[in-house]
Amino acid sequence: MTWLVADGTGVTLRLHIQPGAKKTEVVGLHGEALKIRLAAPPVDGKANASLIAFLADRLGVAKAAISLVSGDTSRAKRVRISGVEQSVVRERLGGS
Repeated sequence: MTWLVADGTGVTLRLHIQPGAKKTEVVGLHGEALKIRLAAPPVDGKANASLIAFLADRLGVAKAAISLVSGDTSRAKRVRISGVEQSVVRERLGGS
């Protein structure tokens, strides 16, 4: 399985999150997941909120189009994004 799977109406991302970083950025691949560093701390859902805001901004979609499928309190997360093409996600997030 790859970090990016399209399903017709959107995509699901497999992510490895590093909260508490100096800046929010996409780092590259971490095994079969895309690694993203977040400046937000991993407390009170701040890292998850920061991740959703970062992805929405980077992909040009509404925050409401993004949902956390699994990994609410884990570094390993699966995120579903509605209404976006796989090619757009690869272009804007990289990862290959």
